[in-house]
Amino acid sequence: MDFGYFANVSNPGLVKPYGQILGEVRDLAVTIEDAGWDSIWFTEHHFGHEGFEVCPNAIMLCTDIAARTSRIRLGQAANIVTFWNPLRFIEDIAVLDHMSNGRVEVGIGRGVYGREASNLNKDADLKDQAKNFRLFAETVELMKKAWTQDFISHQGEFFTYSEPGLIWSHPDSPKSETFMNMETNEIEKISILPKPLQKPHPQLWQVVDSTSSIEWAAKNDINVIMWIPTVKTLKKRFEIYRDARSEKLGREVPLGEGISLVRDMFCAENMEDAQRLGGDGILKYLKWICHWRGLGNHLDPGEELPDTQGKLDALTYEWLHPRNMLFGTPEYIVEKIKELQSELNLQSLMLWSHFPDVPHETAMRSIKLFNEEVLPHFKSGTVSLAN
Repeated sequence: MDFGYFANVSNPGLVKPYGQILGEVRDLAVTIEDAGWDSIWFTEHHFGHEGFEVCPNAIMLCTDIAARTSRIRLGQAANIVTFWNPLRFIEDIAVLDHMSNGRVEVGIGRGVYGREASNLNKDADLKDQAKNFRLFAETVELMKKAWTQDFISHQGEFFTYSEPGLIWSHPDSPKSETFMNMETNEIEKISILPKPLQKPHPQLWQVVDSTSSIEWAAKNDINVIMWIPTVKTLKKRFEIYRDARSEKLGREVPLGEGISLVRDMFCAENMEDAQRLGGDGILKYLKWICHWRGLGNHLDPGEELPDTQGKLDALTYEWLHPRNMLFGTPEYIVEKIKELQSELNLQSLMLWSHFPDVPHETAMRSIKLFNEEVLPHFKSGTVSLAN
């Protein structure tokens, strides 16, 4: 099984200098690489003065970590590509792929918060989900074309390349029908440089919830990342992806192939310490997220939410823990991961412990105990202290 760390960088109240946050991220990345983890993943969020997410550019953090590591893969969960100029994004990923010697995993998403879209790209406004999706799909189409073709032309709803009417004439740029109209000197195609080191391009990963998004990703050769649901709900979603992917490829795709699951994890010497040290932090973050998402993603198929006065009143540690949390002793976490393997044939697991208000040192103790007592059950070449 592959293990990744979901480094959702948090600084509630903005109490830490940003340089301290970067130092903690670097400490984390080196620690997990040394322990045998496979990847680290950063998020993209903007304008978060509350401090729940304080990474506006996952590519830049991946670049910093690329210079401090040699093996661990570098992912984004996710780049909100609907906010980007697609050509700039395409170039930045390709440069990072070379800088990291081919260690990039490209996570893509459509956006969550309205205040981000309205200030970065009005075409991505989440109040018009259909338009947002069309923008997303066109951007993904452009990414693939630009990474795999020497020259591209594109005419879509949102983007046209090359810009019509652009005349190009330079003695050091030989005229060629490959990219221009030889009679008018008008550029008709453009070339994106460099191409990625990985061929044909780095693996794409889409953060998904809905059936339509899962099916679309599967049919477009995109792996998927899921986060919250229970095992029973995940099984249905895994099957949807498997069936759509099998249809696209014309072969039977095993359950779990192409899917990564994010789980909230806090490893401690006993169950009480796991709740005491990490419980308030994860609840604080989930109350932030579920204000928009609601609690429906936490339910088993056919289950209904309890009738409460407030929509998040059911969000307690006791209600949440058995559904989707890897909070507890090493033995408990091993058991729960084995359940994910047994029920879902899970092949890729992302974990995180740096919840809001959890000190870096506390989160790192959780990770180091996990490295010593859990990881050896699933990764060869790692050694438990018990051995």
